[in-house]
Amino acid sequence: MNSDFLTMIGLGGIDIGYILVGIAAVLLILLIMLIVLTVKYSRIKKRYDKFMQGKNAASLEDDMHGVFEDMKLLKNNVDKNRKDIRAINKNMEKTFQKLGIVKYDAFNQMGGQLSFSLALLDENNDGFILNSVHSSEGCYSYTKEIKNGTSRISLGEEEQQALDSAMR
Repeated sequence: MNSDFLTMIGLGGIDIGYILVGIAAVLLILLIMLIVLTVKYSRIKKRYDKFMQGKNAASLEDDMHGVFEDMKLLKNNVDKNRKDIRAINKNMEKTFQKLGIVKYDAFNQMGGQLSFSLALLDENNDGFILNSVHSSEGCYSYTKEIKNGTSRISLGEEEQQALDSAMR
């Protein structure tokens, strides 16, 4: 079958069956693409409908505005919490964090190691040593100041052990 139109466009020698098969293949590809796009569209439409359920543009805008306000409030709270934590950490530097205790028998006549040396230090190794000496006449307590892990007053053996224990 010869067609004047095919001859006019320069395809007069090609069998029309080939052209029809080519057109059918293109139509099949287009049909498959249409089905894929329809499925994707229906998924997106379901998600959109679920998102917009019971909403109109004004209420959705109000909801989004509320979310942004909540985010601002949370950011402010986070900033305040950071400042509070820094202040707490700074205050913690001054608290007694290190402890060392040595119990001993000050006078060999007393049993039970009733005497003790207690070292309490902060983060900077500042603090004091409390020494309590128990004897048959009574109990005597005294303190020695500690700065940077040292004392201006010489320390006894048990006091030094308590200080070393606290600084470890």
